[in-house]
Amino acid sequence: MINIKNVNFITSAASPSGFVRGGGLQIAVAGKSNVGKSSFINMLVNRNGAARVSGTPGRTRLINYFSVDTNAGGFVLTDLPGYGFARVSKEEKEGWGRLVESYFDTTENAVIFVLVDIRHLPSADDVKLIEYLYYKAVPFYIVANKSDKQSRQANMKSKREIAAALKIGIDDIILVSCLNKAGREDVLNKIEELIAANGERERTDTAE
Repeated sequence: MINIKNVNFITSAASPSGFVRGGGLQIAVAGKSNVGKSSFINMLVNRNGAARVSGTPGRTRLINYFSVDTNAGGFVLTDLPGYGFARVSKEEKEGWGRLVESYFDTTENAVIFVLVDIRHLPSADDVKLIEYLYYKAVPFYIVANKSDKQSRQANMKSKREIAAALKIGIDDIILVSCLNKAGREDVLNKIEELIAANGERERTDTAE
């Protein structure tokens, strides 16, 4: 398993002009408002406060970038604005949508970790996002959070139901708990694979 050596905040982007560009690996965390994205990021990098945790859904309206150094190589960790919060204006929702769509359209070598709540079937917004990622051929994995809230048997049942609802393979779902850090090693192992694959791709491009 890789070890996180250093984490630094890079910038926040309110428009495509502020996006972090370049060919390096970007791992973006997406999910509906209040699903626990900030807690997941803090758990992943093992730094309390790396991403700000808000008790108010819909608070994060910017794309936040962090540089992460590991013993296996570096990557950019990207916190995307949450979606699906009802108590904002239609204009705000559309603005967030345009910002995130621009990110998917223009960012190379991005892999999306979509966070969902293991206790509930994916929302219509979750399904819409997955369909969009398929359409744009953006690679993604589902991270099912709050696995500590159910039994192992219930988690396996929920995992099958989520896979069916999103029309994905069961192996593309990673169970985690931000509370007790269950599943953190599985996520880090996946990131290690992605870093290695990106490094191989860069070497091939250089050789050509």
